[in-house]
Formats: sequence, structure tokens, C-alpha cells
Amino acid sequence: MERRDDMRAADSDRQVVAERLRAALDEGRLHLHEYDERLQRAYAARTYGELDPLVDDLPPPGAVVPAAGAVPARREDEEQTAALSGDRRGVTARWLAGLWGPWLRVVAITVAIWAVTSLGTGEMLYFWPGWVAGPWGAVVLVATITGLVSGEPQRAAAEQERRQRQRAEKKALKRERKALRQQQLDDETA
Repeated sequence: MERRDDMRAADSDRQVVAERLRAALDEGRLHLHEYDERLQRAYAARTYGELDPLVDDLPPPGAVVPAAGAVPARREDEEQTAALSGDRRGVTARWLAGLWGPWLRVVAITVAIWAVTSLGTGEMLYFWPGWVAGPWGAVVLVATITGLVSGEPQRAAAEQERRQRQRAEKKALKRERKALRQQQLDDETA
């Protein structure tokens, strides 16, 4: 008699595992890269012995999470929390660079043009880049102050993270669909 591990898995078995992995991703039990890796292995699996280990460490979908303190915190979670709290300065710096970067580049270009034309004529021309730098700089300064006071850097970072997560989920879903189509083609040709 053949052992379960050696028995061939059907498309429906692979689909059940894929749905369980998706539920684990939605519940936050898997990181996106873990989900993607396991999903690829699920669609490539030929036997139950290849499918079962992909979900062995996952509780059933919708399982109740143990109370805080019942399960020791993972080191990765602690590091991620520390990184998030220590990353506020980095988030603010990136936000400021995004706000002031265009202004700095344009001012540098206009000052360079003014300097080249002044050198070309042999005399100091009227400093017209001030009309670019001054008003725009005042607007950016006001935006900086109001943004810092209202917490805009963190909101912008959260929005960017949300968009990145959505793109990653779309890519994973595309790969899942592609793997399923490939599996169906392989099964049709077999």
C-alpha cells in the first residue's frame, strides 16, 4: 500500500493549499516573500509529501491568536518594531529631501546659468535667480513647517508603504494565476 506522502496530488489539493497560504498571508502569519515562495512550491508540487510541509506550521484559517505573553515575541518582530520607531528620523529626512530636492536642483541650475552668463559678458548681471529661489523657497518653507507640525512625513511614508504592499500583492496574485495556468497546461499535456 502506498504511503500518503508518495501519493500524487490533484489540482484541487494544490488549490486548497494555495487558499490556506492566502488566508495565512491575510492574517499576517506569513510575510509576502514567504507566501510567494510557498505558493510557487505548492503549484510545483506533485505529491502530498511536497504539499503538506507548506502548511504544517500554520494553524487552521481563522484560528484565534494566543493572548499577549502566551507566545514569546519573535526577534524579527522586535527588530522590526525598533526599526519603525528609530526610522522616524529617516522618514522625516526622506520627506524633506522630496520636498526641498526639486527646489535645490532648480536653484542650482538657475544660479549656474546666471554665473555663466555673467562670466560671458564680463560683468556681474542682475541676480535674477533670486526671483526663482525666493518665492518658491518661501512656499516650500511654509509647506515644511506645516507638514512637520501635522505629521505629514509619517502619513506620506505610510501611504507609500501601502502602495508598495498593494503592488507586491498584485505581483503575487499574477504569479499565482500564472502558476495555476501553467499547471493546467502541464496537466492538459500530460
